Amino acid sequence: MTLSVAELQSRSIEIFRELVDTYVETGEPVGSRTLSQRLGSSLSPATIRNIMVSLEDAGLLYSPHTSAGRLPTEAGMRYFVHGLLEIGEIDESDRQILESRCTAVGRDFESLFSEATLALAGLSDCASLILAPKTEAPLRQIEFLHLGTSDGRARALVVLINEDGVVENRIIEIPEDISPSILSEATRFLQSRMIGRTLADAKNVIGEELSRDRASLDTLTTKVIEAGIAVWAGGEEAKTGSLILRGQSHLLQNVTGLENLDKIRELFTVLEGKEAVCKLIDASIQAQGVQIFIGADNRLFDLAGCSLVVASCKGSRQQILGAIGVIGPTRMNYSRIIPMVDYTAKIIGRLLS
Repeated sequence: MTLSVAELQSRSIEIFRELVDTYVETGEPVGSRTLSQRLGSSLSPATIRNIMVSLEDAGLLYSPHTSAGRLPTEAGMRYFVHGLLEIGEIDESDRQILESRCTAVGRDFESLFSEATLALAGLSDCASLILAPKTEAPLRQIEFLHLGTSDGRARALVVLINEDGVVENRIIEIPEDISPSILSEATRFLQSRMIGRTLADAKNVIGEELSRDRASLDTLTTKVIEAGIAVWAGGEEAKTGSLILRGQSHLLQNVTGLENLDKIRELFTVLEGKEAVCKLIDASIQAQGVQIFIGADNRLFDLAGCSLVVASCKGSRQQILGAIGVIGPTRMNYSRIIPMVDYTAKIIGRLLS
C-alpha cells in the first residue's frame, strides 16, 4: 500500500510524538518495535523504521549507536515543545500542594519565595529558581524589632514594605546595649526620610544626612541606621535582584557518564555565580506567558544539555514582582511542568498583591 504525502506526514508526526513521550518516560533510545507495540496500530516495525529514518534526515532524531533506537535531537525537542505539545491545566494534586505550601507562609517576601522554590523543585524533580527583581517601588513603611541576644550577639528584625505591598524582612546584628527606645528612634529617623522614596534614593539622602548631622544623633542609633541601610541598599542584590536556587541535586539524577557529570558541574559553577542566570531571567522577565529555553537556546544550559522553563510573577497592576522557573534535563515532562511553573508564578503574584 502506497501512502499519500498527507498520510505520511500525519503518521510521521504520530510516530515522532510517541517516540518523544516514550523518551521522556524512560530516558532511553526508542526502537521501532517498541513504538509499534505502544501505538497498537497496523504499522509494522519495518514501516516505522523507514519513517524514523526520514525523521532522522529531517534533523529531528538521531541514533546514539549503530544498532540502538533513536532519540530526539535538541531541534526535535524544540519542535515537539513549541509545535506538538498539548498543555492543559495543572494537575489537581500539584495545585493543592503549591497552594497549601505557599499560602501557609503568607505575604512575607523571602519566606514565600523560598517555600515556592522548594515546593516546585520537589514536585518537578528538577532544580528550581526564583529571581526577585531590584526593589524599585517607593517605600511605605520600615520598622526595627528587637530579637534579643544569643551567642553573645544582639539582633534586630528589619521589616520593610513598599508601595506595591511587597513585604521584606532582614535580620541585622546590633550592639548589645541597644534598647527598644533606640530602635524606635532609628525607625522614626528612617520613616521620615525613606517613605515615598526608592531604596536607592533613600540611601543617598540618608547617607548625606548622617555625614552632616552625625553629632546630633545617638551613636548607637547611628549604628542601627547604617546597618539597616547597608542590608537594604547594598551589595550585588541591589543591582541584579536576589536569586534563590533550590533542588540542584535533582540535576544529578539523570547523569550518565563522566562527561555528562563534568557538564553538570560546569552548570553548578554558573548557577553558584548567579550573575549570568540573573541576566538571562531579567532579559525574559517582561515576556508574556511561560518562556522555554531548550539546550542550545542559551549557552548556560547548552553546557549541560538542560532546559529552563520560566514565568514572570506579576501583581494586580501587572507590575513585575519577580520570576520563577525550573531547570531540568531536556527530556523533562514539559506538559506537567509548564502549567506548574505558570500556576506558581500566579500564586506569588496573587499573594504579594
